[in-house]
Amino acid sequence: MRMTPTGLLPDGIERGPLQGTNIIGETTEALHRFLLDGWNLDRPAPRIEEDLSFVPKDREEVLYIYMYRFEQNTHLLNSKAWRAAKISPQTEAPEEVYYERPPIYLNLHYMVAVHSKFRSDAERLLGWVLLRLHEATHLVYRPRKYVLPNGAQVDSTGASWEPEPEHEDAIMEKVALALVNDLTVGDAINFYTIHEAPYRPFLTYRAQCAMEGSLVSAPATTVRAPDAADPMSAQGPSHDRANGRLSSPPPRDTQRPRLGPSGHDYRRTAETNPSED
Repeated sequence: MRMTPTGLLPDGIERGPLQGTNIIGETTEALHRFLLDGWNLDRPAPRIEEDLSFVPKDREEVLYIYMYRFEQNTHLLNSKAWRAAKISPQTEAPEEVYYERPPIYLNLHYMVAVHSKFRSDAERLLGWVLLRLHEATHLVYRPRKYVLPNGAQVDSTGASWEPEPEHEDAIMEKVALALVNDLTVGDAINFYTIHEAPYRPFLTYRAQCAMEGSLVSAPATTVRAPDAADPMSAQGPSHDRANGRLSSPPPRDTQRPRLGPSGHDYRRTAETNPSED
């Protein structure tokens, strides 16, 4: 499928809305929710803040989650050519095909810092954050949502999209999280200084997500080809087997010319080793 020189799609082709515009914000919200859902201690849950300059006036514990940069994952970089979407729509027009561009794969980098009235309490909270996020194999794990040009939201099987997977064959959308050593102490000091905040212990995490573009619907391309001939109908060489493999060709009628004089009364004795002749 090609676009016109003006960048527009040809007539008869419809483009749907962009699908992955909210994935960055949803990843941050999933990180907040994962931490709060795992709090099981006998004291109030910490407060989550994104402003590094916020300082509580009481003994309230605070978790600072700050996304400081995002970058394209060049290890999964693809060309921008249109390709067939991995979707099996349950529509009345099965001849309709959906196309999409490869997604933009991103690495989101987060700084996670802690604050408490006493440094020992902040270190305990930091240890809890380490163990809790160590369990976060996936921040987001749900069926991938396909928004069709008519506005319908379906999964890869063509069924109506639901947050919880209902079909084992549905393609899943995943956002992975990993602990990385991305910022030096000097980098962190610069961040705190810019925000006029005191220095606090911190961790750095990397989340990997994919931003999906729009779906394009177009009629399927008709490919015309001649009927395949029966391979057994063609008369092959005489030394072909029925299964198509080649056997040894039959001996030729003509013999190779014999060089030199003809032998006279020559025969091999039984006692002579043939390899010594």
